[in-house]
Amino acid sequence: MSNTLIVVDDPADWPLDASGVAVVPGRSYLTDLAYGEDRSARVVNLCQSYRYQSIGYYVSLLAEARGHKPMPHAGTIEDLQSQNLVRVLTDELAELVQQTLAPLKSSRFDLSVYFGRNLAQRYSVLAKQLFKLLQAPLLQAHFEREEGHWRARAIRLIGAGEIPPEHREFAREAAMSHFSGRSRPKSTVTPYRIAILHNPEAPDRPSNPEALHKFARAAEAVGMQPTFITPADFYRLAEFDALFIRDTTFVHHYTYRFSRWAAAEGLEVIDDPDSILKCNNKVYLAEMLARHNLPSPRTLMVHRGNVGQILSVLSLPCVLKQPDSSFSVGVAKVETEAELQNKVAELLGKSDLIVAQEWLPTTFDWRVGVLDGRVIFVCKYYMAAGHWQIVNHQVDGAPAEGATEALAVSEAPEEVVDIALQAASHIGNGFYGVDIKQVGQRYCVIEVNDNPNVDAGNEDGVLKDALYREVMGVFLRRLEERQPGSSSP
Repeated sequence: MSNTLIVVDDPADWPLDASGVAVVPGRSYLTDLAYGEDRSARVVNLCQSYRYQSIGYYVSLLAEARGHKPMPHAGTIEDLQSQNLVRVLTDELAELVQQTLAPLKSSRFDLSVYFGRNLAQRYSVLAKQLFKLLQAPLLQAHFEREEGHWRARAIRLIGAGEIPPEHREFAREAAMSHFSGRSRPKSTVTPYRIAILHNPEAPDRPSNPEALHKFARAAEAVGMQPTFITPADFYRLAEFDALFIRDTTFVHHYTYRFSRWAAAEGLEVIDDPDSILKCNNKVYLAEMLARHNLPSPRTLMVHRGNVGQILSVLSLPCVLKQPDSSFSVGVAKVETEAELQNKVAELLGKSDLIVAQEWLPTTFDWRVGVLDGRVIFVCKYYMAAGHWQIVNHQVDGAPAEGATEALAVSEAPEEVVDIALQAASHIGNGFYGVDIKQVGQRYCVIEVNDNPNVDAGNEDGVLKDALYREVMGVFLRRLEERQPGSSSP
């Protein structure tokens, strides 16, 4: 198989003949398992649409899950949905933008960038720098001049089919040339300042008020200065050295924007943006678990072309999951063919791919809390009374939750701890809650959650206040390792 895969909606949009390069349809890349065999492949995503949960979005997301090197990354696709982040990402090019566009008479300008090149030589440096910054093969940047000052107002990814006919030969040459051919310490002094993001109005909070205050006291105990911030404090991030998100995370949400901006500002961040992106998508998690041969329920990636396979692969009852489900919302158990057809149609109306899994009835789930590659708590989460999930959202009034039982790590089966550590390691080195079902001696990873619950009286049942100091100690160590002269790797 070719080492470089150019993924497009229609191969006719990109007739490129080059050694080691193959042009493949997007749907084939997503559904043909053969494309996952070469772990060293580069994936150049030129699909027409990069909207959230479209085929183009999933090409980049699943390329990362398969260990490929996608361009653009899924994180870049998300970045460009936010105009605030567009400005953040292009601020360092502000002077170059002014110099390059100053001679223009108009107040608006669109710059097409094809693998870091533009047809006009006078824009070549700007095009190259935008490509270097975003690592997106095809993009269009829209600039506007106000009071004599040029700014990037929007940057959007474009697909191969959007290249104007008169530009196509140049774009192919730029691609051929391409194929042949920020992590800076934050200057600070102790005590380090750590922001703890929370939302008192949110219905599903990962930490109760007592736990939040325990985190703050733990930060002070290790010599840091904690400050609670809320969604209204977005522009205060530059005041801090670290950000700890204690709010339910989603991709199209202020929590993700906080994380991306904090990372761009050089803060130490938990949850980091890549972890949010990966853990919030069940399609990514299913692909990642399969790739690394980690035990999981029988799973089928469902799209409009294979709905008929669900019954033969999984039988009924089975579980359907929208890709960005959380807190048991967006997860449905279906028991009849009619329920199956209706629910699949509903979910595919929101996403081009959904996840179907075998139903594994259990009275509890294991939850293993992993931080920085080490287990810091183990719990049993019991199902809500009379329900098949931990949280029952179908009761009148507030959601009903099952009990939580904290255990010493040594009390959990060794295999539970081992596979939890493996699963978390393939996401990153952040703070994760790995959910595992046990049916007899069979263990299955259900999902890896970023931003796991830590409630006073639940997850801290064994370590007590030491659990909170453990978390803050990781922040302190990472911040100290960034300092000049640190002997840490």
